[in-house]
Amino acid sequence: MSAFVVIDHVDQVFPLANGGAYIALKNISLEIKKGEFVTLLGHSGCGKSTLLNIIAGLAKPAAGGILLEGRQVTEPGPDRMVVFQNYSLLPWLTVRQNIALAVDEVMSHLSAAERSEIVEHHINMVKLKPAADKTPGQLSGGMKQRVSIARALSIKPKVLLLDEPFGALDALTRSSLQDQLMQIAQDNQLTCIMVTHDVDEALLLSDRIVMLTNGPESYVGQILDIPFARPRERLKVVNHPNYYALRSEISYFLNQQKKAKQRQAKVSAIARNGLEKVNLEIGFVPLTDCAPLVVAQEMGMFKKYGLEEVILSREPSWKAIAEGVVSKRLDAAQMVAGMPLGLTVGMGGKAPTPMVTPLVLSRNGNAITFSKRLFEAGVRNLADFKALLADDAGAAGGAGHQHTLATVHPASMHNLIMRYWLASGGIDPERDVNLTVIPPPQMVATLKAGNIDGFCAGEPWNAHAVSEGLGFVIAQDLELWAGHPEKVLGLREDWANQYPETHLALVKALLEATEYCDDRRNRAEIAELLAKPTYVGAKLDYIRSGFLDAYDRGDGKPPEMLLRFNQFHIDMTNSPSRGEGLWILTQLARWGIAPFPKNWVEVLDRVRRMDVYGAAARSLEMPDSAPNRGAFALFDGKLFDPDDPLGYLESLAIKQEIQIQEIDLDGNLNGNLDGTLDGTLDGTTDKAVIAA
Repeated sequence: MSAFVVIDHVDQVFPLANGGAYIALKNISLEIKKGEFVTLLGHSGCGKSTLLNIIAGLAKPAAGGILLEGRQVTEPGPDRMVVFQNYSLLPWLTVRQNIALAVDEVMSHLSAAERSEIVEHHINMVKLKPAADKTPGQLSGGMKQRVSIARALSIKPKVLLLDEPFGALDALTRSSLQDQLMQIAQDNQLTCIMVTHDVDEALLLSDRIVMLTNGPESYVGQILDIPFARPRERLKVVNHPNYYALRSEISYFLNQQKKAKQRQAKVSAIARNGLEKVNLEIGFVPLTDCAPLVVAQEMGMFKKYGLEEVILSREPSWKAIAEGVVSKRLDAAQMVAGMPLGLTVGMGGKAPTPMVTPLVLSRNGNAITFSKRLFEAGVRNLADFKALLADDAGAAGGAGHQHTLATVHPASMHNLIMRYWLASGGIDPERDVNLTVIPPPQMVATLKAGNIDGFCAGEPWNAHAVSEGLGFVIAQDLELWAGHPEKVLGLREDWANQYPETHLALVKALLEATEYCDDRRNRAEIAELLAKPTYVGAKLDYIRSGFLDAYDRGDGKPPEMLLRFNQFHIDMTNSPSRGEGLWILTQLARWGIAPFPKNWVEVLDRVRRMDVYGAAARSLEMPDSAPNRGAFALFDGKLFDPDDPLGYLESLAIKQEIQIQEIDLDGNLNGNLDGTLDGTLDGTTDKAVIAA
């Protein structure tokens, strides 16, 4: 069924008295089907009512828009009726007259008798016939709200909008009206969007519950599908075996948001240029995609934004990068995409170190290179490699050669995507091959020595291996996951909190540098800079491969132009998308690299700093939009749903035992609260069952 209501990348911004702006909503996207009951849930101030007013046409969004049946909503209209908490009845009119006011206005083309019949029908619908001639002052709160509902329904709206409609009522009256609304919505196939604080009300009435994070820059943190069959009865819903599990999931989300609201950042005094710190040491690993750091340094962008002295520290490995930032030797660093999340959740059994990622520095840029020995053995694709592994396993009674493949870091996309690629072909990366970690600059020498049979790394090391006739590229990023996050800016969270203005200045400098890098007219100049010994120190031809020139795979076929092999800025490259971050968390858990965080919404909110990225982008008059929140897939077409990461993990055929833990980002790692994913699914909720 196609979407009936579309909320398309909606932002809402309010001006402040000091000349600043308060961003209430950021990048809200949602599709609602006809006849669906959707509830917006979240703490006070998260923008629920603001969003409802935008849907109603009572407020205009700062960005994005609302579509109803394919038409843009630009003003209030009778196709969207709002039921407010405060009833909004005219006190001098009777029940009948309040309802007739709406009917007469909207349905003036009908005869008086027909309009009167509609009024009486809706009075009866809400069971108010005995009070039809009473004024609001003579009615109870519940009766007033029934009049509001009858008035809203009397003009046959396409969408019924409910803004905490039962919030001011006593428990018994609220219960009665909830049941009545549920019945009316069911009988009339109404499309309803409701705002509430009441978890039980949301569970009773909703088909989906959309949970919003705290403001400012509130966004859709999680969407929960409610599986209870309709028509519903209150007692059957409450006694359903999944009711309290769903209630607990909502309460957990709300408690995490409450915790986030109580957190206060520490801000130090301003030093110079409006910044708290003006001398920085930033780590990088010699790869082609360190280009934004090199450009920001060489083109004076760091100094432009008040960073007086920036030292770019060339590090020997990603392990050294992690150690440098964790130990505070480095202020910040270019990191592989999964490193900030991995450090935050405590990968490798280490204590968590909360990190932040305010900027994606690059996308794509990697390849899987196999040795020429495998090429000569007939390996051209993944299926060939699997067949070779099977032959080797059967040789000498199962004592055949075990092939060794290398990646650059456990939390790197190189490792996660190569494992995903192998598993998609039925190869268990933990059993069928031997995986090892080698720093990128050592890959070619190790391949040449015959100690590995292949590797996944960034450039220029694949081009180097191909050029020397040592290997061939069996797969490259644009074939596996075009546009995946590759390198990010990573910092300690406490550093970012201590130096917020410096943090913002650093992001602005690098954001401007990424734009410079994606102007292909600048690529030849940048390649020359990268070739310097201070930075990558590789042959210029190796650096230019894929970066500027056609890409040679070393497989005998003509080199091909890959215009987005190295992507630095275009198509929202720099946005630290939470959906992509969640996929990374699932893969870290899939292979036993790190536990999957029960509080994944909090982890993503604190690590993937969309607010800092947005502030930097807006200050540079660049778009601050984020990728769509919905499901996405890699090369094999398997969908990743960001609202059901555990279900996704459960569906993967090849994986390690999944550990699920709550990560205390302000203290220590809690115990294994939820045990492991036990390999079963609850058929009703389609959520992974956790074995206690």
